[in-house]
Amino acid sequence: MPLNRYYYKDSIAPFRAEDAASILGKIVTENQFDLNAEQRDAWISQTEILKKALQDQEGTIYFEFSIPRMGKRVDAVVLIGAVIFVVEFKVGEKSFHAQDMDQVMDYSLDLANFHEGSHHECVVPILVATDAPDSKVHLELTLAKEKLFEPLKSNGPALARAFRQAISEVHGKKLDPGSWERSGYKPTPTIVEATLALYRGHSVTEISRNDAGDNLIKTSATVSEVIQKTRQAAAKAICFVTGVPGAGKTLVGLDIANKHTSANDELYSVFLSGNGPLVAVLQEALARDKVRQAKEKGQKIRKQEAQSEVKSFVQNVHHFRDEGLIDEDKPPVEHVAIFDEAQRAWDLPQTRKFMEQRKKRPDFQWSEPEFLISCMDRHKDWGVVICLVGGGQEINTGEAGIGEWIRALNRSFPDWNVYVSDQLSDEEFGSDTTREALSGRPKVQYLPALHLKTSMRSFRSEKLSLFVKELLDLTERDAKRTFGEISKAYPLVLTRDLLVAKAWLKQKAKGSERYGIMASSKASRLRPHALDVKAKASPVHWFLNGKEDVRSAYFMEDVGTEFDVQGLELDWACVAWDADFRHAGSSWETYEFTAVPNKPLMRWTNVRKEVRRTYLKNAYRVLLTRARQGMVVFVPEGNGEDPSRKPQYYDGTFRYLQSLGLEVI
Repeated sequence: MPLNRYYYKDSIAPFRAEDAASILGKIVTENQFDLNAEQRDAWISQTEILKKALQDQEGTIYFEFSIPRMGKRVDAVVLIGAVIFVVEFKVGEKSFHAQDMDQVMDYSLDLANFHEGSHHECVVPILVATDAPDSKVHLELTLAKEKLFEPLKSNGPALARAFRQAISEVHGKKLDPGSWERSGYKPTPTIVEATLALYRGHSVTEISRNDAGDNLIKTSATVSEVIQKTRQAAAKAICFVTGVPGAGKTLVGLDIANKHTSANDELYSVFLSGNGPLVAVLQEALARDKVRQAKEKGQKIRKQEAQSEVKSFVQNVHHFRDEGLIDEDKPPVEHVAIFDEAQRAWDLPQTRKFMEQRKKRPDFQWSEPEFLISCMDRHKDWGVVICLVGGGQEINTGEAGIGEWIRALNRSFPDWNVYVSDQLSDEEFGSDTTREALSGRPKVQYLPALHLKTSMRSFRSEKLSLFVKELLDLTERDAKRTFGEISKAYPLVLTRDLLVAKAWLKQKAKGSERYGIMASSKASRLRPHALDVKAKASPVHWFLNGKEDVRSAYFMEDVGTEFDVQGLELDWACVAWDADFRHAGSSWETYEFTAVPNKPLMRWTNVRKEVRRTYLKNAYRVLLTRARQGMVVFVPEGNGEDPSRKPQYYDGTFRYLQSLGLEVI
């Protein structure tokens, strides 16, 4: 059920005059959750404090205003003159905690970034620790970014002064409440936020932008139509969804898995990924959220119990495959299987090697795509496979590309219906002969709606992925032009000083916006800068843990490699660029730091195999498309006294990036 935008709304004067019990009744009526005494008392306290604080003001007040991207509600939003006040209460609290400051800033950031009526307006966050001493109150108005201010700290009695302080310093056109609340809300959630919201029952419509043209909603609806048509016809179908990095392929997959699951008619869907870090992060985030929600309702659920439940929604594809090996005639319980990053499924040699070494199954004759389709083909009635296909994302040995899925269909599944994005034949998706390979099949449909061409991860610039493609393809003129377009809204800078890069990230990030340092898994000579890609980071801690945990990305100690971060994202990122991938005029040179045979020595050796060169290029594609809001690229200066870090190994890359327009800081 969609969230109501707010639980209570009125002009300030009628609000002041209305009986507190009446206000509480209206809020409780809209509340969809069990009401406990603590929440009831909090609403009563907030109402009394706001009545006094707004004694001399005119405007509009909203209680429990929805922040759908985060799946939460801010306690109160107050519009007075030209100011949008975002007020978060901590009733009974005597001090101001960092996590509470981040919380009210996060709500304000969400409005400033994604609510059209708030884009160019002054937003003032206020954290109210109701019982804090006056000595702790801080009412100095400080601009955080654009028209968003740093949070004010207030106790209950000081709230009136906080309102007056901001109103006296902020000037502009008076806000129209009706127009403001009707304006569009176009959020761009992180994959973790989206997964939590979808699992709680929200739709992709509520948590994503609804721009004209290609969009998640249209693609998701098209896939749903394929599923319904296939079920009604008692047929089998495979559907290929393509998209640029950050376009929302994973979000479409999660939406389908959530939408097409119903115990009532025994319809089950599962989201499958071979991306171990992504699965681990999403499962942990879902389990933590389930435990937290239960606690808020006064219930108790064990973490292990929560983890067990969420694994039916998001699974590692290898666990699904292993289940299929136990009884090769038994179909899976799911009728819809969504394979994320399908191009990363293993080819026959890699699958055979794994089966022989790990599963004691010699002479295995199927590639991973062929075996996975065969599992769904066991259904006597109907089944649908959905392949989410990323462009230029193969980064591991044995990843077959999308061509192997097509070959598997042609070899073994001639009766399956095939629904294909019209972009699947693009060479970036690993199969430039797709149309030719499918030309002989009678049941193939090319649907433009199955392609997502706009990156939404970098909501400040939809063309970041295009710029990265042009940068890596060395189409310098195009890259310069695209950079000129994205740099207006998306900060992308260059430095040779890691300390400067770290300071830039901390200065840019607000609230709980996550930042961290990434590097290629082959970036072996960043160790002198205390960046060790061989020291394995925990993606769960890196992406989910707070600022107080040294294992989190915030500490900028553990480095995320392409294997850790693929499919996930940061708000702000530093990409540390080592000598493994060097700009050399009209080409890229690719290297690996390895031991010299028969000598106690290590050095950079040229990578000549085309497939390994592609993996390295794709590694940098992954790293350069992770940051949602801005990025700093750190290229070391090198060291003339260290033969493994000669300045010439780095200078060409630095000059190339600078020539594209990146500002040096």
